[in-house]
Amino acid sequence: MSPLRLLIADDHPAYRVGIRFLLEELDGIEVIGEARNGEEAVAVSLQLCPDVIVMDWNMPVLDGLEATRRIRAAVPQVQVVLLTMREDGDSVYSALCAGALGYVVKRAEPEELVRAIHAVACGEALLSSAAAGALVGCFANPAPRPAPFPELTEREREILELVAQGLGNAEITTRLVLSPKTVRNHVSAILGKLHARDRAEAIVRAREAGLGRVGTRSGHTM
Repeated sequence: MSPLRLLIADDHPAYRVGIRFLLEELDGIEVIGEARNGEEAVAVSLQLCPDVIVMDWNMPVLDGLEATRRIRAAVPQVQVVLLTMREDGDSVYSALCAGALGYVVKRAEPEELVRAIHAVACGEALLSSAAAGALVGCFANPAPRPAPFPELTEREREILELVAQGLGNAEITTRLVLSPKTVRNHVSAILGKLHARDRAEAIVRAREAGLGRVGTRSGHTM
């Protein structure tokens, strides 16, 4: 059986040497190249097409996450193990979305890296224990979603909610006890901030963001 052809991408020479020394002591793995940054990792991957890349996240020129996206798009048969100090669930999720099948934190035992390399070479995902725990925690305790359209004021967001429900200016005036001119001004400001061509486009965008779910009614022109 042919050995796994491996590329090491890390901007720290000592770290690359350490990983190479660790892996070259193992049967079934051949280190075929190194890269000092993400851009080099992409170029070398296209040239040598390794089976697996051990990819550092924080690198100059191009970081490991973006390098992973580009490599997986260009040569999807190349698998990636991201090796990083990041242990938060959002980072793990971002890595998986970028196409990495392996995620190993740098404080993990060397055996975890070796297991991840062999797993991703077979098309299986493997996260180090710390990364897996962080990912589970991320989904178990999701961060609250930010309010949509942060460029709007609280009053403008309130009016957009009513617009998305299908209320016209007159109905909004009554509901919020505002003058017709004030409502018109707020609606105009909302359209400007959202770069919406008209009220209908603003309604579509608002509903896509989760506003106006109470019900729909026929709208009115401004």
